[in-house]
Amino acid sequence: MSRAWKGLLVVAGLATLVACSTNKPAPGSAGNRDLPTVSDQTNADKRAQVRLELAGAYFSRGQTATALDEVKLALAAKPDMPEALNLRGLIYAALGEARFAEDSFKRAQQLAPVNGDVMHNYGWFLCQERRFDEAEAQFRQALAQPTYLDTVRTLLGMGVCQARAGKLAEAEATLTRAYEIDPSNPVSAFSLGDVLYRRGEYERVRFYMRRVNAISSQANAQSLWLAARAEQRLGNFAGAQQLGNQLRDRFPQSPEAVQFDRGRFDD
Repeated sequence: MSRAWKGLLVVAGLATLVACSTNKPAPGSAGNRDLPTVSDQTNADKRAQVRLELAGAYFSRGQTATALDEVKLALAAKPDMPEALNLRGLIYAALGEARFAEDSFKRAQQLAPVNGDVMHNYGWFLCQERRFDEAEAQFRQALAQPTYLDTVRTLLGMGVCQARAGKLAEAEATLTRAYEIDPSNPVSAFSLGDVLYRRGEYERVRFYMRRVNAISSQANAQSLWLAARAEQRLGNFAGAQQLGNQLRDRFPQSPEAVQFDRGRFDD
């Protein structure tokens, strides 16, 4: 998968991650439980939540060092907060600290063993580490959770990971499922097109890339270049040139524009 889409997989989970809260026993007789509300929160809970929200905001803006400071403060207030440990894993992964990232994800899973967000983020981390089978297992566990809502995000992550592992048929099936659930998602369409190109399905690449590139705000250097390469393979040299010109005009400093100028359609 191209670099422009990578961050979407990780950052896309932050809104859900920050919004989550851990369940706690409700006031009342032993064994009774109720929906937790703001009135149930201790001062420590409130401090931890505020710090977690700040950490998520800083991380989404790429301010990883500040985000790490804030998530440390959240954990100082509430050490058993799985959402904070989950976010700490994402931050450490972004900083290239693989051992600390994995420790954070594992601790989050111990505290919240059925949290699909943790499973997804741990799976994406494992994919970056090229531990593909372990990654797929995490993604599948997330998808199996009955209350998990981010199905498309996890199918996308699993499909990209399968493609990286060279499992192109499985990747196509997974990404097709993601696309069918949300055909308006340009990331799913591009990722599926990328796999189809590697499988030699150039007509189908054309279909998906036309959908992405038809909306100017969705098109980027990677989607235009993939479309140009597919047209070149189909013998539509004028179409490839037209897409390449758009690429050069809109993203002149991109590596893809350089590839186009050098005529390196097959790299």
